[in-house]
Amino acid sequence: MQITDVRIRKVEAEGKLKAYVTITFDDCFVVHNVKIIEGTSGLFIAMPSRKTANGEYKDVAHPISPDFRNAIQTKILDEYNAGHVEIGTGSADD
Repeated sequence: MQITDVRIRKVEAEGKLKAYVTITFDDCFVVHNVKIIEGTSGLFIAMPSRKTANGEYKDVAHPISPDFRNAIQTKILDEYNAGHVEIGTGSADD
């Protein structure tokens, strides 16, 4: 599976959330609302999630293997650090 497109919408507001990402695989499957977050050890990605009835957050979609997760994170953060971003309003719906 190849990453064929990465679209990053930078969040204007200050805080830990830096951007929302839409990532496309093999030009035929897309995942919206991946987040770039500033953590204590630097930037990382968080997969899209939903809040459950008991208040926990569960990923809606996520890679199964650590190697694939690392590949996704590396590609997204490389694009972000290279400045390949669009300016958004801070909403996941931009």
